[in-house]
Amino acid sequence: MATKIRLQRHSRKGYAFYHIVIADSRAPRDGKFIERIGSYNPNTNPATIDLKFDRALYWLQVGAQPTDTTRNILSQEGVLLKKHLLGGVAKGAFSEADAETKFEAWKNSKQSATSAKVNKLSEEERNAEKARLEAEKAVNKAKAEALAAKRAEAKAEETEASTESEELPAEEPQQETPAAEAE
Repeated sequence: MATKIRLQRHSRKGYAFYHIVIADSRAPRDGKFIERIGSYNPNTNPATIDLKFDRALYWLQVGAQPTDTTRNILSQEGVLLKKHLLGGVAKGAFSEADAETKFEAWKNSKQSATSAKVNKLSEEERNAEKARLEAEKAVNKAKAEALAAKRAEAKAEETEASTESEELPAEEPQQETPAAEAE
C-alpha cells in the first residue's frame, strides 16, 4: 500500500483550512485516512501549522511520500531536516549529539525569524491604525470647520436681517375714519 502525507480540506467556501493526514494514495482527498498528524490554516498571517512532529517523522522514515504542499510544510517545521540528520547519523557521518545540536540551532534561528516577522506585521498594523486615526481626525476637523463656517455665515445673515428690520421701521397704514370721508 502506497501511503501519502497530504492535506484534507475542511471549512467553508473561500475560507479553507486543512488537516494533515496519512492516507492511502488511492483514497479520495477528503475520504478515509490512516492517521491525522496535524492541521494547517493558511488564513492567518503567518500561516498556522500544528503538527505532531514525531508522528510525521515516523511516517517519513517508513516511506510515506508527502505531496508538494505538505513537503513545504514539513520542511518549514523541520521534519525533513531531522530526517536528513538522522540519515547522516545512521551512515556514521556525525554523532547523534551533533545532529541534535545542528537541529536545535536551526530551530532557534527559525523561531527568531518567525517572531521577527510577527513583530514586523504587528508594527505595520499599528502604524496603519495610527494613519487611519490621523486621517479620520483630519476629516473630522475639516467637517467641523466647514460646519462652523456655515453656522457663522447663517448667524451673520440672521444679524444682518435683524439690523435691517431695526433700521427700517414698519410703516403703519393710516386708517381713514368714515367721518373724514363724509366731509
